[in-house]
Amino acid sequence: MSDQNEAIANALEMLMISQHGIGAAIEELAKWVRERGSTDVADNAVTALEVLDLHAEGITSAIRVLRGE
Repeated sequence: MSDQNEAIANALEMLMISQHGIGAAIEELAKWVRERGSTDVADNAVTALEVLDLHAEGITSAIRVLRGE
């Protein structure tokens, strides 16, 4: 693997790890909001989590391609 591909793969991996952290925070906030009766807001947060999960799959695929896996 080229140094450039490795650098890109590493950067994408760091972004994905950050994305997982953001997702965990959104999940906790959605739970807190739902417990206080704002189900619409909580549902919107869950929808955002689904988008993060979908994008994480794409990022993982790109990392594998760059690393030749």
